[in-house]
Amino acid sequence: MSTLEIRDLQVSVKLPEGELKPILHGVDLTVRSGETHAIMGPNGSGKSTLAYSIAGHPKYEITGGSVTLDGADVLEMSVDERARAGLFLAMQYPVEVPGVSVANFLRTAKTAIDGEAPKLRTWGGELRGAMERLQMDPAFAQRNVNEGFSGGEKKRHEIVQLELLKPKIAILDETDSGLDVDALRVVSEGVNRVRDTGHTGMLLITHYTRILRYIKPDFVHVFVAGRIVEQGGRELADKLEDEGYERYAAGAGSARV
Repeated sequence: MSTLEIRDLQVSVKLPEGELKPILHGVDLTVRSGETHAIMGPNGSGKSTLAYSIAGHPKYEITGGSVTLDGADVLEMSVDERARAGLFLAMQYPVEVPGVSVANFLRTAKTAIDGEAPKLRTWGGELRGAMERLQMDPAFAQRNVNEGFSGGEKKRHEIVQLELLKPKIAILDETDSGLDVDALRVVSEGVNRVRDTGHTGMLLITHYTRILRYIKPDFVHVFVAGRIVEQGGRELADKLEDEGYERYAAGAGSARV
């Protein structure tokens, strides 16, 4: 059982002129293995700031609070140390990595996390199996990471990584963004397979409820202006579908990134 604990997290973004703009204003959240937490809120509420701050993006400066994973201070770790500790980020806009094949990227990542290289006699089959489950042509394993991939292919590749790397805590930043109905179903099934092992806690960031028809959250947190303003079970997502965010956002201002 692993636990990610976020306590009174305060984060500012570094503006081009060097000033700091406060974005998160004291976030408290606990995510445990096997749990799925949905972070929902309007655009500009600070949801992605939360994701990238946990992952260690240099654009964001932690000005208060703490983040621990199984008691270890995440904020004192470098980005690669956070990944090796068991944190995983599926990005809203996955980047291209020219000159590095998908197969080499995944094997290198697996080696870094496990401390030893996966056995070649089994790794090839694991990679092919994960790609087939995500309905990706296995030929993509020899292509450069995300280079020339469609938006849907990039998102499927993110979930292939999730299945193979088996993190303790996975942060999925608007994984549903840009997916058609069929791709959304396939990606959601991949997330559910990982969640159902009971070994990974999920932090699912979205502002639409459609992905929650496929991935059923245990907890829903409404995020507005850099704060969690309401929490509940999956019934809260249905309420948001009917009512939207207007009543939360009225007078709250924007935490726009």
